Amino acid sequence: MSAAFLEAAGWGGVAQAPLAGDASARRYWRLQRGDGACALLMDASATGDLERFRRIADLLRDHGIRVPAIHHGDTPQGLALLEDLGDEVFAGLLAAGAAPEPLFDLAVDVLIHLHRRFTPPAEPLPVYGARLFVDQLGLFLDEVAPAGDRDRFVEIWHDLLGPALAVPTSLLHRDYHAGNLIRCPGADGIEACAVIDFQDAGLGPVTYDLASLVEDARRDVPDPLRRRAVARYLAAFPDLDGEGIEASLAVLALMRHLRVIAIFRRLARRDGKRDYLVHLPRLEALVRRHLARPECAALAAWFEAYSPI
Repeated sequence: MSAAFLEAAGWGGVAQAPLAGDASARRYWRLQRGDGACALLMDASATGDLERFRRIADLLRDHGIRVPAIHHGDTPQGLALLEDLGDEVFAGLLAAGAAPEPLFDLAVDVLIHLHRRFTPPAEPLPVYGARLFVDQLGLFLDEVAPAGDRDRFVEIWHDLLGPALAVPTSLLHRDYHAGNLIRCPGADGIEACAVIDFQDAGLGPVTYDLASLVEDARRDVPDPLRRRAVARYLAAFPDLDGEGIEASLAVLALMRHLRVIAIFRRLARRDGKRDYLVHLPRLEALVRRHLARPECAALAAWFEAYSPI
């Protein structure tokens, strides 16, 4: 990291402690000054997404969503000094035995707030429609089923995504789960939940982020909690077709699970990050559950022919 960057930011020579990163190549350190003030240093030099991080942070903040403030940044170096929002990440709270209902209610309320108020910005965002989603599923074919019939796989997915995408569109976080939400004690309403890891956001179906919350790749979400979260969301939008939302959730969750399986396998093969493989049994069970749905019959037949999942 750059000592000159920290000096320029007013944090030169402070105590530094590395923090666990995410599945990307970004790295983080917690900084603490002698007066007790803390901040986070993010090194996004390997990912080159600091400008996107800035842009989405501003967009979310403009819509009333709490995100870490950027105290100082250097885009060419990929370095940013961020507000330290503390350690009350939802995932850690859940692992420590916290009641899940209030946390999931709060997470759903953030999505409700965003989806009610979102206005697309003047500068275009990536649009996550059928073409982009299917393109991204190519990673699954490459990593898991390279001998599969690619043309048939793509055809099936376009058929599935047509109805699944017939839902409202909003800002799509793309990785909205308990590991990217932080509880902020002392705050009220949705201000009590901060959102992180949003730099890959785009425009897409409202059901995608809800699916990633209630079918988390890294932790079990019991069915009663899932139903509660979906019901809370639907209660806020009484004009939505509940059956259509559930069907969209299932298809988009299935698509997400396949891509995450491929990402975790690639991390193990290419980068030696084998810790993610522990989540594969959960993901594969979720895939099998969705393949049993009537609308997924053609995809289930494809899997029977070409993939062991």
